[in-house]
Amino acid sequence: MSELSTRARAGFTERFTREPAGVWRAPGRVNLIGEHTDYNDGFVFPFAIDRSTVVALAPREDRIIQVTTAYTDDIVRIGLDEVTPAALAGWSAYPLGVVWALGEFGADLTAVPGFDAHIDSDVPIGAGLSSSAAIECAVSVALTEVWGLGLDRQTLARVGQLAENKAVGAPTGIMDQSASLLGMKDAAVFLDCRSLDAEVIPLGFEAAGLVLLVINTHVSHAHATGGYADRRASCERGAREMGVSSLRDLDVDDLDRAARTLDDVTFRRIRHILTENQRVLDTVRTLRLEGPEAIGALLTASHLSMRDDFEISVPELDLAVDTALAAGAIGARMTGGGFGGAAIALVRVAELSAVSDAVLAAFAAQNFTTPDLFTVTAADGASGAD
Repeated sequence: MSELSTRARAGFTERFTREPAGVWRAPGRVNLIGEHTDYNDGFVFPFAIDRSTVVALAPREDRIIQVTTAYTDDIVRIGLDEVTPAALAGWSAYPLGVVWALGEFGADLTAVPGFDAHIDSDVPIGAGLSSSAAIECAVSVALTEVWGLGLDRQTLARVGQLAENKAVGAPTGIMDQSASLLGMKDAAVFLDCRSLDAEVIPLGFEAAGLVLLVINTHVSHAHATGGYADRRASCERGAREMGVSSLRDLDVDDLDRAARTLDDVTFRRIRHILTENQRVLDTVRTLRLEGPEAIGALLTASHLSMRDDFEISVPELDLAVDTALAAGAIGARMTGGGFGGAAIALVRVAELSAVSDAVLAAFAAQNFTTPDLFTVTAADGASGAD
């Protein structure tokens, strides 16, 4: 983190010819299990990872906001009074959307100064590791401190979700921001997306000699368009036809009635959500009673459900999962919103090289783009970076 923080400070100084007031960080996340359940008021089980977005920031003496990033030469400049979802576009909608959303949650934007901010990150973009939420959470934590807002972490998660929903236009749930803000080392966040109750559950991967391998397929996905929004609409339609306000009001015992009530496609979408909620509960219980070696079958079952019922996988993700399992992984699944991004595999340290080599060879044999493979560990949530 010190290297990334130093880089962000240097980038800020280069762009704005002064020193930042501070540097704040927020991690990306891996969702261990619980996919597309968050916006259905269900259960999720993500953890913050040891890759983060950082923002170097300093207040100004006027009401101008200037935002830059390490990945473009652009300087986005806007007045505080002009920040609305309709005025935002491109990458800057993520940090500037947070400014607007803070106002929606009670911050008096007429009483705060503008600021300069420079953003840097080592969270891979488009890999299903929530680089977007990492930006939102780093900015929200920074502004909460600089502006003296006094907002708690649960509120900041809702701020980030509102920014992504309204300013960016991606109909995502609250999981990503919650993981980034609430995560702890070697633990995952068991989150009830209806009540927003969160419990930190030890993972015990290190003690068990396990690592989580991320396989970034480089197949791009965009949550603001296409299949993600279509899947959310299917869930909402299924809930209406089943006579409930949310799929959270149903469980696996309702599947027989759902099969009689819904068309085949909608039924399969709903079956994924109901069984995935149960898999999250089963994973938490299994970790507590049997330890991490016993959760592999649940991870793999989650992937099959996303592949067959929710239909959000792609050939590259399926190949990554199938190959990792054949090479000795305890369990594997795609992670994130789908239609690309990354798969994860829970692997014994002694078998990491064999699994990695097998995945690389399988992708080469299919003439797929060479994936990036790296391990992640569960890390602490957002904080000051220095």
